[in-house]
Amino acid sequence: MPKRREIRRCAMQLLYQMDVTGETDPELLAESLDDDFDDAHTQDQAVKLSVAAWANHEKADELVCDLAPKWPTKRQPPVDRALLRLAYHEMITGYAPARVAINEAIELAKQYCAEQSPSFINGVLDKVFKDLQEKQLIPKTQQAPVSDDDWLTDAVEPDSSDTQARD
Repeated sequence: MPKRREIRRCAMQLLYQMDVTGETDPELLAESLDDDFDDAHTQDQAVKLSVAAWANHEKADELVCDLAPKWPTKRQPPVDRALLRLAYHEMITGYAPARVAINEAIELAKQYCAEQSPSFINGVLDKVFKDLQEKQLIPKTQQAPVSDDDWLTDAVEPDSSDTQARD
């Protein structure tokens, strides 16, 4: 499995855990990882990614509820929510190009979610992407960072004053 997909898979599991248990302490999250993630670098990057995505989860949930009103957050399976939140975070911060974030969420959904989840996630994230594009909240440079370390440390969430200036 490609390294970034492994990081996403681990981050998805951590987001699920945060959602279900309410635990957000990075050290406790890292300790809770199972033996599947024995690579310290993967664990570290996944914890950072999941904590950063969790910081945006309310914005992600609000947007998803606006775009899929028949599927409010409370109706979505927790793993679906984790993937939607992760992809949203990747799109708004530029951690990965939007199409990559969407595709990765779909691929993980095929492995870990119910049969209908991949198409649901695809449809919702496509709407999210278009909405973020219209609002100019997708970073102009949608290139993947050069190294795995840069992938998490160089991304910056759009400043709210920048958003207001564009409106």
